Amino acid sequence: MAKVIITGASRGIGFEMAKLFADAGHSVLALSRNVAPIAEVGHKNIESFSFDLAQPTDIDKLEHFLRTGWKEVDILINNAGKLVNKPFLETTMAEFKAVYDVNVFGVAAVTKVVLPFMNKAAHVVTVSSMGGVQGSAKFPGLSAYSSSKGAVITMTELWAEEFKETGPSFNVLALGAVQTEMLEEAFPGYQAPVTATQMARYIMDFSLTGQQLYNGKLLQVSSSTP
Repeated sequence: MAKVIITGASRGIGFEMAKLFADAGHSVLALSRNVAPIAEVGHKNIESFSFDLAQPTDIDKLEHFLRTGWKEVDILINNAGKLVNKPFLETTMAEFKAVYDVNVFGVAAVTKVVLPFMNKAAHVVTVSSMGGVQGSAKFPGLSAYSSSKGAVITMTELWAEEFKETGPSFNVLALGAVQTEMLEEAFPGYQAPVTATQMARYIMDFSLTGQQLYNGKLLQVSSSTP
């Protein structure tokens, strides 16, 4: 059974993934700023604590947990994300930076802490968006969000190259429209063709086996765009 870290586990895809992994017998560390929803699940295979990946003290807390507890990690799923949906000229630089603090710098910080606990067979999966894929459809108001999601695609390619001899493997999934709270924030009233549970199951399966066939790859997981 795998030891799995999932960020952004309080709602949507991350919440569903945590439950699916746990039900399958895997050990899950479910991290999110609002720990209450996942803690209330009360699953014996889920550990959780309040975690803001934009806060250096919380990054230190994760490192301490791994060093004194688990000591190894098989799968890291960088799922947490922050979205601002505002016209570019109305978006403050503080808001722009806050998106990058979570979606780019936070992903880098978590990955950097977890890597020493991963072996060659382990797998880092980062959740991106179709909006971050060059040449995909773009939407007004998402300058900060979509550009940050483009950044983690490039980071994934670079990490795979840098660690290709020692592992782990790194892959990134660019998701299309999934019916989550975040989608409602980005596209109010839009009904997605994919549920959070459907996507969670796909990401879980890919996280467990995808590194056997892929490394440094962007997979577009979308039956539609947005």
